[in-house]
Amino acid sequence: MAFIKFNKAELVNLSYSLKREILLAGKGGAYCNTSIVCCNTRRYHGLLAAPVDAFGGQVHLFLSSLDESIVLDGKQFNLGIHRYGDIYEPRGHKYIIDFDADPVPQIVYRIGEIVLSKRIVLDPAADRVMVRYDLLQAPGRVDLLMKPFLAFRDIHALTAENPAARTEGWKVPCGSAWCLYDGFPPLYLQYNTKEVEYTDDPCWYKNITYSDEARRGFACREDLFVPGTFMARMHPGDAIVFCAGTEEAVPSRLKRRFDTAVAAAGVITDGRTQLLRCADTLKRNRGGRKQITAGFSWLYTGLLRETLSSIAGLTLYADGGRVEFEEILDNLIEDNSDRLYRRTTQVEAPLCIPLVLQQYIDSGADPKAVWKKYGGVVREVLRSYLPGRRQEVTMHPNGLLWAQLDGWALSWMNAYVDGHPVTERAGYQVETNAFWYNAIRFALEQEGKLPARSRDADFIATFSRIREKVESSFQPTFWDDRSRLLADYVDGAGRHLEVRPNGLLAIACPFVCVEPEVMQAVLATVDRELRTARGIRTLSPRDENYKGVYEGTQRDRDLAYHNGCTRPFLLGPYVDVCFRIKGPGFRKKAEWLVEGFFDDLGKHGVGAFSELYDGDPPHEAHGAISSALSTAALLQVGYLIDKYREDKA
Repeated sequence: MAFIKFNKAELVNLSYSLKREILLAGKGGAYCNTSIVCCNTRRYHGLLAAPVDAFGGQVHLFLSSLDESIVLDGKQFNLGIHRYGDIYEPRGHKYIIDFDADPVPQIVYRIGEIVLSKRIVLDPAADRVMVRYDLLQAPGRVDLLMKPFLAFRDIHALTAENPAARTEGWKVPCGSAWCLYDGFPPLYLQYNTKEVEYTDDPCWYKNITYSDEARRGFACREDLFVPGTFMARMHPGDAIVFCAGTEEAVPSRLKRRFDTAVAAAGVITDGRTQLLRCADTLKRNRGGRKQITAGFSWLYTGLLRETLSSIAGLTLYADGGRVEFEEILDNLIEDNSDRLYRRTTQVEAPLCIPLVLQQYIDSGADPKAVWKKYGGVVREVLRSYLPGRRQEVTMHPNGLLWAQLDGWALSWMNAYVDGHPVTERAGYQVETNAFWYNAIRFALEQEGKLPARSRDADFIATFSRIREKVESSFQPTFWDDRSRLLADYVDGAGRHLEVRPNGLLAIACPFVCVEPEVMQAVLATVDRELRTARGIRTLSPRDENYKGVYEGTQRDRDLAYHNGCTRPFLLGPYVDVCFRIKGPGFRKKAEWLVEGFFDDLGKHGVGAFSELYDGDPPHEAHGAISSALSTAALLQVGYLIDKYREDKA
């Protein structure tokens, strides 16, 4: 029985099928992403998108879609589907009778007595998508026609008919190739057999419309170039393999490569297997350089905050990958020296490096070796917050960090509307100062373990004094005894007591700068107002600014993004704190908190874990369909559940 389930009777219902997306991602950064009926609803959708090294490694869409038609006795049945304005044409989804996601996406079409299966995989060794067609049943010979829709554009952009496009292709073994614009590699369209015929018939298909972009108020129409039509004659039992890639393939090897890719995908039998598969797709290894992709399809690779928040989950808590952990962290540090030591709009992010190293040590790494390698980075990060070093954040005489840069949101709550931050939070941010204190304590502890001759005496003297100041000022600054809340932030007007999850992040640090009763009060508030069946809300429903549904225009969604949306990634710190305070007895509740995510695997991103959910029930999924933060958090929760099992010795 398939782990991921669908209502097969609803496949022909576009309101059902267009909300469900398949995603295949390669280690090199290529991906295939479309709806389960192969109708593209986003500008990011397509059969093959891949990084282009000549354009700084940014991901570009090469092959938008491949429209198939079946011809029998002179009658043509179109299996493709596009939207033009408000009209869907052709409407090939009406022939779909089955869809499965394991081990790879498979669509089955029935046209009278004809049954055709289509399976899609990414080549694990190249930027290449492969599609296998099996004619399972037919009254005789049929012709399979295939029209490729070419884009050759950045995934964030749209294209239109233009005279600069080079529409002439050239022959390659068992196929043809095109390169529409300078700087792009060619796109090779090939088959595993010479029996496929190609007919040149260049045409621009205009005003293809992406419904999800239209619904959000974005530009949503583009023109795509179709160079011609491939035709394969098939008899019952025949199979052909099509591929589209940025490198020329060897046609005779395509079936074997397809089978290898299917075998590598494996069959999903349980939730952890699915989590591990997702974690693997989110770790890019292009040219031997490992990084984390924040999410598919539109989030970037190598982001500082997102990488630091997900690296432990995707490596240490996934498969114990310490070597991979260090490779990713080393690349991140190398790429972000300016943000780590001089200036950044992510003021708390550099202070997460100690948190990540603490997770590394907690997973079994040698503390001495960790500090020997990364101690210099941590010391320099901490020094960068001293007065006069940064423009956007600095330490005040009370030892706390004040973050302010007019017009900028200097925390992870960084949505903007009309150029203005929705949650600016200028002043003393509670989580930033908690990370600051934790980083200082961690650094002083590790320095103190070194032989006296190896210690950085100046660092120890300076930051020992700062630690004492923070310990004296943190709780009096943030704790409001009357409301029993930690302020979300404090500015010249005083404490801002909006109920947000930043207090949770503050008490989730290994070194906490509040008394135990404060931790319990913060957790009680989270339990009462923020915890849901799909993560932790970003704002209490009792707040007048709460937005319970993430829908509408870009403005509507940005207003909701940190004002009510539920975030799965916050389950990691939440479950960690709960186990520390409540002990192993919390295990059943922790298991319940993750169960619902596996129930959702058949919608939104099929087999993937979404970036966010509505704050209001039934907590529908939104945002990136496969999120590094969400996937990492669920792996962390699994790790903690195992760690705190009551039956462990």
